[in-house]
Amino acid sequence: MRLLLFLAFSLPLLLSAQQKPNVIYIYADDLGYGELGSYGQQKIKTPNLDKLASGGMRFTNHYTSAPVCAAARCMLMTGRHAGHSYIRGNYELGGFSDDTEGGQMPLHEGAFTIGHLMKNAGYTTGAIGKWGLGMFHNSGNPNKQGFDYYYGLLDQKQAHNFYPSHLWENGKWDTLNNPPISAHQSIPKDAPDSLFEKFIGREYVTDKLAEKTIAFIRKHKNEPFFLYLPYVAPHLALQAPKEAVDAYKDQFNDQPYYGQNGYTPSKYPRATYAAMITYLDLQIGKVMQTLKELGLDKNTLIMFSSDNGPTFDVGGVDTRFFNSTGGLRGRKQDLYEGGIREPFIASWPGKIKAGTVSHHVSAQFDLMATLAELTRTQPPANDGLSFLPELLGKPQSAHPYLYFEFPEKSGQVAIRMGKWKGVRSDLKNNPAAPWELFDLEKDPAETSNIASQHPEIIRRFTEIQQKEHVCPHIRSWEFIDPKVKKIPES
Repeated sequence: MRLLLFLAFSLPLLLSAQQKPNVIYIYADDLGYGELGSYGQQKIKTPNLDKLASGGMRFTNHYTSAPVCAAARCMLMTGRHAGHSYIRGNYELGGFSDDTEGGQMPLHEGAFTIGHLMKNAGYTTGAIGKWGLGMFHNSGNPNKQGFDYYYGLLDQKQAHNFYPSHLWENGKWDTLNNPPISAHQSIPKDAPDSLFEKFIGREYVTDKLAEKTIAFIRKHKNEPFFLYLPYVAPHLALQAPKEAVDAYKDQFNDQPYYGQNGYTPSKYPRATYAAMITYLDLQIGKVMQTLKELGLDKNTLIMFSSDNGPTFDVGGVDTRFFNSTGGLRGRKQDLYEGGIREPFIASWPGKIKAGTVSHHVSAQFDLMATLAELTRTQPPANDGLSFLPELLGKPQSAHPYLYFEFPEKSGQVAIRMGKWKGVRSDLKNNPAAPWELFDLEKDPAETSNIASQHPEIIRRFTEIQQKEHVCPHIRSWEFIDPKVKKIPES
């Protein structure tokens, strides 16, 4: 009798838990709009992500919230655009060495993240990868910011080396079997192979992150889970397992990079860069295969994007050779399209129609609102608009505009409003810097400034900037509001 009563009360709860879709959000690091096969890449192979795109929906007008690591991560986590976000740039603390590891500006006490949202909705939550929003000993600790489990690199400066001395697991140091490697040094020109090889360790960070991801999925296969996977590739430095590089090393007429412009040397820099992306794709494929083996693939919504556009051509990287932006203007740290327009793929078998392409204009700060609608929970105030209807093939509301600002690289503002894109640059040096205006339907590469032809749009953009900008808590991030004066130089 007691067993029957137990089953009567517990079975509805079990069924409810099973009906909740698992959610996995994969976040590449410095991956450009044009670096996946499904987005036109010709030289770098990404078969698993291409399969994900062909089985789901590929977005063509999806934006990061900011063009650098920490700021983009904060806005993704909290659903705020750059005019309202607590973190708006890479505010570094500490140094590169293990004994000075200090992380970045931490999320504040009382912040509400998508991790909190999913926990409130009954999910077990995990974050595996590069955090960049605080250390284990302060308010930014991911275990205090909505995640039951965390594994990876808390300090994004430590992510400059793909063979680190350690990773972090729920606030505890996890030693890796790697020799000490400094990610910022050069070697003499015509150096022997042995000098290049000293920058290759034994335990590759992408492998470790995938291993922990698969372990998390296996452990929580019988309960709804949310996984945030901010994997590190293809951020510099150029480092990849030998077998991955060998697959490309004879294809690109590579010339050795000796570390003269920062980051680690690489004998085959183009091949290594391509290998890092393909190897990331391989590990994502292993995650997808694990879901299939466990029978979870049809009840799992997988999303994939990147934190900002491809890196500048330093450290041996040649993004022009790979057409990493897909022909768009700008790179990381720019508010032109190449710095903020991102690949975005969503797959959910039986829910998202396979092989679809969406031109809906969306941003990563929409994720909070989207997950809230998916889980039928109430989010706090945010700047997002749920794109769940678009995923499910239902009528989708549109943003009236998207607002961006970025305090680094001399201060920039951008607005996307329908087909129109406005950009202001160098505002720290010239507070009266004019708007540039582009028609993205005719000019996606932002080559022709037509601001003088549309004064009414420029007036509207100025009104939006005044409406959306809120003074930040860091003085160096304020470059718009004239009431905030610069500190006089002594």
